[in-house]
Amino acid sequence: SVHMKLKSENRLLREKIKSKQGFGSIVGRAPEMEKLYRIIAKAAHSNHPVLILGESGTGKEMVARAIHFSGPFHAKPFIPVDCGSLVPTLIESELFGYVKGAFTGAVQSRDGLLAIAEGGTVFLDEIGELPVDLQSKLLRAIQEREVRPVGSTKRIPINVRILAATNRDLEQAVAQGGFRRDLYFRLNVLSLRIPALRERRQDIPLLAAHFLERLSRTSGQERSLSDEAMKALLAYDWPGNVRELENCLERAGAFTTGPIIQVNDLPSSIHGVRDGMPAGGDGAAKIITIAELEKHTILGTIAQLNGDKLMAARLLGIGKTTLYRKLKEYASQD
Repeated sequence: SVHMKLKSENRLLREKIKSKQGFGSIVGRAPEMEKLYRIIAKAAHSNHPVLILGESGTGKEMVARAIHFSGPFHAKPFIPVDCGSLVPTLIESELFGYVKGAFTGAVQSRDGLLAIAEGGTVFLDEIGELPVDLQSKLLRAIQEREVRPVGSTKRIPINVRILAATNRDLEQAVAQGGFRRDLYFRLNVLSLRIPALRERRQDIPLLAAHFLERLSRTSGQERSLSDEAMKALLAYDWPGNVRELENCLERAGAFTTGPIIQVNDLPSSIHGVRDGMPAGGDGAAKIITIAELEKHTILGTIAQLNGDKLMAARLLGIGKTTLYRKLKEYASQD
């Protein structure tokens, strides 16, 4: 029957995409990850919206890509949109398009990403950052399957699959009125949660090997971890998750001269050495809050890199959305 044929095709596809290390380009063999891969394979063959939940740095965009590229419309466009780093007016014209003269600088009409994706996928990263008025426009677009470009009176039909991701607790945002309940239900038809790295520590050696192999390929120099360094990686909590692990190894690889990364080559936060804390007037260590330390580190890194925010985010192991949010906070404090 058709159903059986689909099932076997689905299984073949799953086996093909399952790599030795994980699924597609996602690395991980922990039971929680196996469960995630099953949901991804299921989600790939539906055209319902999917809500991807996970802390910063867990790889939400990689999961979205895996859903798109293992589905039947993998040849169609996959378009990521970072809702957190764009200003609201920009998001609106990006998603819905605009007509000539809609605003200053709109010298010609332009299709929105929801229309351009025609048959493909639009991935809305950090959906929790969308302003409420845009949330209702997005809801209408999903429900009616059409969009009205900025400054236009005409509606344009769309055929697109929406994947959305957030590191925020959307249920709480709904309860507090920061996120529309109806949009939440509309997006939450299928939801999957990516485990934090500390919840799947057994994958750390696998991930480390994967990143070091990539590092060796780009630098042309073999790199491996000493047992002590590996122990330190396994003991650390990884608040920035896989992205933090990747950046930590990139940095260690850049600072170490030999082929083996020693425990002292790792950032001090990981091997537990207390760095020079700012001292108080009498030479004693002055107590400073984590928030101040974070602000000091972020602004210091950006200054060191002559204002290159994207590079700063990479080296600090945080997402650019998070970095922009922090900078906005600092600006409002000053």
